[in-house]
Amino acid sequence: MDAVIIAAGEGTRMRPLTRSRPKPLLPIGERTLIERLLDQCLPVVDRFVIVVGYRADDIKEVLGDEYRSTPIEYVHQESPLGTAHAIEQARPVVDTRFLVLNGDVMVDQQLIDSLAAADGHTMAATTVEDPTSYGVVEVTDGTVTDLQEKPSDPPSNLINVGLYAFTPDIFDAITEIDRSPRGEYEITDAIEHLIADGTTIHLAEYDGLWLDVGRPWELLEAVETELSTLSRDLTGTVESDVHIHGPVVIEEDARVRSGTYIEGPVVIRSGADVGPNSYLRGATVIDENASVGNAVEIKNSILMNGTNVNHLSYVGDSILAENVNFGAGTTVANLRHDDGNIQVNIKGESIDTGRRKLGVIVGANTKTGINTSLNAGVKLSEQSTTNPGETVLSDR
Repeated sequence: MDAVIIAAGEGTRMRPLTRSRPKPLLPIGERTLIERLLDQCLPVVDRFVIVVGYRADDIKEVLGDEYRSTPIEYVHQESPLGTAHAIEQARPVVDTRFLVLNGDVMVDQQLIDSLAAADGHTMAATTVEDPTSYGVVEVTDGTVTDLQEKPSDPPSNLINVGLYAFTPDIFDAITEIDRSPRGEYEITDAIEHLIADGTTIHLAEYDGLWLDVGRPWELLEAVETELSTLSRDLTGTVESDVHIHGPVVIEEDARVRSGTYIEGPVVIRSGADVGPNSYLRGATVIDENASVGNAVEIKNSILMNGTNVNHLSYVGDSILAENVNFGAGTTVANLRHDDGNIQVNIKGESIDTGRRKLGVIVGANTKTGINTSLNAGVKLSEQSTTNPGETVLSDR
């Protein structure tokens, strides 16, 4: 069995983080989103077919020609024309039943296994309290009979989670559909075409983890989920008078200097340098070659590779992309005075994140001047700068 992994899009709602890397390569601990998915597929597939597009070379460089001895075939989606169009790119290389999975989704192993073991065309669905914002699945005797997109009067509480198993017949169905009102070829239209043609679409009902990592605060949730099963592994260098509590990973060639206090779950990756006298608490990822200076506190945050947070700084509930440099005394606010949920601007619209605590989302190669203050929910685009002593209250 093949697994067709869709990893072609930029993930515009995840900007500025995806300006410097495709969304499936965002780190969630000791691995990326797509690597977590590939690990789950290993017991049930013989080959990965990865649909690439945006920053395709980045994905190829990280994954190579095989993943843990399982071969990888790459196919290109040159234009972002929808899920069905992405799947169609696999047609020249896939001739047997295959899984279709999104490279930025987090699910339990149970769902991958059940899709692989099912018959024919199968789609996964889960139950939610309010399905009106999703694609709703109507089922009769265990088979899918209709799909409705964001209905005001939903026929059920089952929603499509966007993971499937198909036979190659799906490719013919895709050729029969037209673009949707948003200008894309939707895989749900191809499924509806099969249903109208009398083809049985089986249902894999699922009640486990389903996290579609589409916006920055959902990446923090993904890290919290990934690190919830972390086990302690202190392979790197730990100097004297370092206090470590709970599940903490310090990889080989990482260094934690004297006086540092760590409360897991925390991952400190190879080449990272922490301390002296720093305070790290979970769920936190200090990526490869990142550094945390003297008297710095990092809480529930992601520091991507090559990022530096210098002395006397505080970073909470935040994501810092690659090669960011926080000048000494940079402070992040992560809580509103009225205790309301943090709002974040996504594609020109203010979105309620549902989180009382959220700091900043910082693009690659950004630099802050000393004693910069950053307000909760602020986004700094790649290569931004701030002046010494500046207070930043809005996106830039």
